[in-house]
Amino acid sequence: MIIYNRTEYKALSTRQYSKEKKRLQVELLKLEEWVIKNNKRVGIVLEGRDAAGKGSTIKRFIENMMPKAVKVIELGVPTKKQTENWFKTWEERMPDEGNIHFFDRSWYSRALIQPAMGYCSENQYKYFMKKINDWENKQISDGLILIKFYLSISKENQELRFHMRETSSLKYWKLSTNDWQAHEKWQLFTNFKDQMFRKTSTPACPWVIINSDNKMIGRLNAMRYVLSAIDYENKKILKPKKWSKDKPIYNIIINNIRFDDLNKDQYEFLYKLKANE
Repeated sequence: MIIYNRTEYKALSTRQYSKEKKRLQVELLKLEEWVIKNNKRVGIVLEGRDAAGKGSTIKRFIENMMPKAVKVIELGVPTKKQTENWFKTWEERMPDEGNIHFFDRSWYSRALIQPAMGYCSENQYKYFMKKINDWENKQISDGLILIKFYLSISKENQELRFHMRETSSLKYWKLSTNDWQAHEKWQLFTNFKDQMFRKTSTPACPWVIINSDNKMIGRLNAMRYVLSAIDYENKKILKPKKWSKDKPIYNIIINNIRFDDLNKDQYEFLYKLKANE
């Protein structure tokens, strides 16, 4: 698991945010051109609680990218057939060669909102958790470049955003009774989230945690991580004027003990120990 929060962004003004976003979007275009030219397949998952900023983050990723090679995947309420054939449902939505897919919620609904809200059976949840790592490894072996983001917000911030939606003449439709019900089950959702991190964050495909209490900062962090994680042609290392080096921080839980501030080598060593628990 990687915690990727650049604290240097805390001092950004709205103007500075716009300038930095443009710099990153220029690089995202280079990345997209590389994907098209080399027939690469990229999948970027955005998970998180309601109102965490998944959709708005994707919007900033793609607003200046070429539409022909980019697609946003939103499953919505799954049909009975989709629910019963969960992995197949998502295999059918994986990107073709030369394409980038952004998943606004993903197959991980089966690990988070579905069990928390009773939308899937206990057996469906257990089967998913048992099979997911092998399934993802197969996607990666087949050539998929997969990045998994979890956008994290506080309970207080979620409630504030709900009230803002509730009173907005343009965004009121985004809020539902299900959102409030999920908010009331905060701790239950947290339990499923922690279990998901423990079971499905692997060296081949770790979860990348982005603090999204400030949406602007969260968006920039997500874009910068993608650009740092993929080696594309004509890549320009964007060194911020006052920022520290771009080093992700890893953590892991073993026997209910949390190890924080790890480098990659430390994390991979502890991950091997965890596998022998």
